[in-house]
Amino acid sequence: QVQLVESGGGLVQAGGSLRLSCVASGKIVSIPVMGWYRQAPGKQRELVAIMTNGGTTNYADSVKGRFTISRDNAKNTVDLQMNSLKLEDTAVYYCNALVRTNWGQPNNDYWGQGTQVTVSS
Repeated sequence: QVQLVESGGGLVQAGGSLRLSCVASGKIVSIPVMGWYRQAPGKQRELVAIMTNGGTTNYADSVKGRFTISRDNAKNTVDLQMNSLKLEDTAVYYCNALVRTNWGQPNNDYWGQGTQVTVSS
């Protein structure tokens, strides 16, 4: 089993910054993809940013130029630096990891419990 634990959410004023962190633990051979999704009230969960273990990134258009994702493959961590936060960034942010737990077996998808980010005016 694999666990993802997030930290770093909170309340911030518009224009401010927050940094989210996530660490994966458990039976892990590798993590091909790791990243962040978010879900605002009444909306579907959406991709924010993901990063492969080779360093390829994918960002939502709405956060490009403001958010930066980074990973430490050796420590199984992923961070999200969020700058110039907007009211519409308010959401629960979820860490996600596509994890290989055994060689020769399919990868499995894991989610963290979520951390609230609230941007106020």
